[in-house]
Amino acid sequence: MKLISSRENALYKEIKKLANSSQARRKAECTLLDGVHLCQSYLHTVGQPQWCVVNEVSQSHPEIAELLAKTDRQLMMTDVLYQSLSQVEHGVGLFFVAPIPKSLLPHQVTQTAVMLDNLQDPGNVGSLLRSAAAAGIQQVFCSVGTVSAWSPKVMRAAMGAHFLLDIVENVDLLQLLLNTEIPILATSSHTTRTVYDCDLQQPVVWLFGHEGQGLSQELMNCSTQQVTIPHFGNMESLNVAASAAICFFEQVRQNLAHQTKSL
Repeated sequence: MKLISSRENALYKEIKKLANSSQARRKAECTLLDGVHLCQSYLHTVGQPQWCVVNEVSQSHPEIAELLAKTDRQLMMTDVLYQSLSQVEHGVGLFFVAPIPKSLLPHQVTQTAVMLDNLQDPGNVGSLLRSAAAAGIQQVFCSVGTVSAWSPKVMRAAMGAHFLLDIVENVDLLQLLLNTEIPILATSSHTTRTVYDCDLQQPVVWLFGHEGQGLSQELMNCSTQQVTIPHFGNMESLNVAASAAICFFEQVRQNLAHQTKSL
């Protein structure tokens, strides 16, 4: 295992760029997976990372020792250097440097998919991706203005969901929707039709927009159905990640009910 103790080390500088810059991550086509759970998920689902990086003072931690035994390319850093890269407070002291998978943009969407228009909050995007993966959805398309799906903060919030999804970024959502023939659903507070009134026993596209401004009008006009989520209280709307989870799992509920009836 190679020990890095100098800030002038070329490999340290390269990894620091990945930790701090979405542009650097896009250019290198790599990201950081910070924490034991993410790293375990990556090993189980994808395989070997580019680098396994461990804090010098944490290498004897039982969970870290177990992961080190399963990885081939390892780096050890002094505590000071490691803390300058990790964005997790009080973490156990391990992250992976891993390549970002390449997903191709289809000409037409034919299966249930999620489209994100200009979402800004990493926690929201990560939580939404986690719900999508748990609901069995595979395709996620992100507009140019949406926060990078492969940023370390989004990765932590998604808890390994990235490895179960095909995520395509910088997508012209409007153009993709024009070629899409399955129902396109957008949540809106200006309709009376609820998500529970929709037939979700078929592939659909779910549209979700900016946390404050919502979907662009152009995308809203592309939707074939606008639905609302009924709720009590005086809140104007739900958090976008919470709204998405409700929509995804209403679709799961309807499909499970249909399967039960068919038995």
